[in-house]
Amino acid sequence: MIPLHDTVRSRTFPIVNWALIVASVGVFLYETSLGPYGIDRLFRAFALIPSHVSSLSPTAFITLVTSMFLHGGWLHIISNMWVLYIFGDNIEDRMGSTRYLAFYLLAGIAAGLTQVLVNPNANVPTVGASGAIAGVLGAYFLLFPTGRVITLVPIIVIPWLVEIPAVIFIGIWLVTQVISGLGALVSAGAVSNIAWWAHIGGFAFGFVMVNVFKRRPRAYAEWHRDEYWPY
Repeated sequence: MIPLHDTVRSRTFPIVNWALIVASVGVFLYETSLGPYGIDRLFRAFALIPSHVSSLSPTAFITLVTSMFLHGGWLHIISNMWVLYIFGDNIEDRMGSTRYLAFYLLAGIAAGLTQVLVNPNANVPTVGASGAIAGVLGAYFLLFPTGRVITLVPIIVIPWLVEIPAVIFIGIWLVTQVISGLGALVSAGAVSNIAWWAHIGGFAFGFVMVNVFKRRPRAYAEWHRDEYWPY
């Protein structure tokens, strides 16, 4: 399933969401200029390596943040940024820009720590914004349960456009992450080339902490009072 857009209208310009997208794409374009050797050095320095964090290396903890802005290829960056573009604006609108930035970064950190807990001895660099974006999905799941996601569902060679309730779309995504994560634990000794548990940890953070970061209903209404009581 490929999400195309959602039906929830954002009332404010998502400046932080766009800044995160631009920063991530900018870093990726820089990656592409380095060549294989340069990328390997960059990843070794700034990607999340679970064994370094679990050994309490003094410089390892910063990679919980820097790894969010690194990506492993064109499909990786495009898919992540597209999902962030669709869902992130509504979460920023509901939280406010400053709280949204803090929420996004903390969700990414929580995702990274979850991956470290599951694979504490892994030496493979982990990169990507998907853990933080999973936190955005966790928040969206609770804040906009009646929202709908226009989704492209390819059946053989025929593309179908389906309007799926957000709770179902995100619920299906979450189930696939849990199944894949459990499968990785059972079949590969907790090692996988996809950080399934980072996704799960990020989603759990977003789901649990969304009420801490969202504006109170009255404050949210007052922030958009010109839309409710025009003058």
